[in-house]
Amino acid sequence: MSFDVWWLAYPALGAFVGFFAGLLGVGGGGIMVPALSTLFIAQGFPGEQAVHMALGTSMASIVLTSFSSLRAHHGHGAVRWDVVRRIAPAILVGTFGGTFIASRIDAEPLAIFFACFMAYVSTQMLLNIKPKPHRELPGTFGVSVAGLVIGGISALVAIGGGSLSVPFMTWCNIKMQHAIGTSAAIGLPIAVSGTVGFIVNGWGVEGTPPYTAGFIYLPALVLVAVVSVLTAPVGARMAHRLPVATLKKIFAGVLILLSAKMLHSVLG
Repeated sequence: MSFDVWWLAYPALGAFVGFFAGLLGVGGGGIMVPALSTLFIAQGFPGEQAVHMALGTSMASIVLTSFSSLRAHHGHGAVRWDVVRRIAPAILVGTFGGTFIASRIDAEPLAIFFACFMAYVSTQMLLNIKPKPHRELPGTFGVSVAGLVIGGISALVAIGGGSLSVPFMTWCNIKMQHAIGTSAAIGLPIAVSGTVGFIVNGWGVEGTPPYTAGFIYLPALVLVAVVSVLTAPVGARMAHRLPVATLKKIFAGVLILLSAKMLHSVLG
């Protein structure tokens, strides 16, 4: 397969990611990491670095989408900035620290952890599992622990944290609309901290392909991000016209298939 094909594959991935991000309000990491891992390996990148580069590139692309989402939710008054201020410091530390852990784990166990986490997220979507609210937001220590966990896991699987932060906030009796809007605001420091971490940890690593900044492959980042920003509004408009509950189940199935393909590419 010639290099020119990748100039088509990355925008196609961006279109798919952006559409579903707008349609279902999810981050693109669950799609991007397995898809980019498979593309990088097929493109001839070193197998031991393909998963790390997929994580870094995915995290960097989330910076743009999370900023756009944050602005939209803030405009609707759905961001609890008091919660953001309390949890953001721990989020930054947890995410940045998580990139050091992710960068030092071999590709095989990292891929297995990603697939297991995506199975958890997919199960939530398939069964429409929502935690029942039964308490208030914990004190500073409890919020900090939650931020460290959310940030650390987000770095390991290159997501914006919504699959963890939204259930946590609804469990603490925060309204669903505010939980989603606040999660969007939390996603920005996760993405920025994670991007910096993957650049730092990948800088100077031998064997990375040209046009990389640490573990971020710049051509894929640009082509995926630019197109995803264009298709996200299309997905958002279609959310009011399509059966979203059915599409969530389809999306969950896509996550499982992509994760299985990723495992086959990395382990095979």
